[in-house]
Amino acid sequence: MKTLSILTKDWKGGNDIGLFLLRFVAGIALMYGHGFEKLSVILSGQEINFMDPIGIGAVPSYYLAGFAEGICTIFVVGGLFSRFATAILSGNFIVVLFFHLTAGHGFDTLELVFFYLVSFIVLTLTGPGKISLDHWLLKRSKIS
Repeated sequence: MKTLSILTKDWKGGNDIGLFLLRFVAGIALMYGHGFEKLSVILSGQEINFMDPIGIGAVPSYYLAGFAEGICTIFVVGGLFSRFATAILSGNFIVVLFFHLTAGHGFDTLELVFFYLVSFIVLTLTGPGKISLDHWLLKRSKIS
């Protein structure tokens, strides 16, 4: 009986498609839910009221979060400088997790934080896969 190759271990394309989907969904969701808002506040010059979880001040903390959640997510979605961007996002969500845990927030708040943290740790460890600008640029530079 012949089985579909997609259902067997012989099909290799699933890893790259899976990494692309994880990168795309986590990146777009974070960018839409948090990144665009932070970047628009920074670019508009609005007053920033934010927490100071690492003791550097509210404004620098907001700029760091805006860079991670706004700029790094663009890199993650495109698969460009992926490990650098996901490492920054992982650090960002470690700080967010620590803040929410020390504030005594429950699982309803922590659920999304865990999703983002684990997603970005996985992507830091695995890299972006073949469906990425990183792969395309590295492959192209090896040809030249």
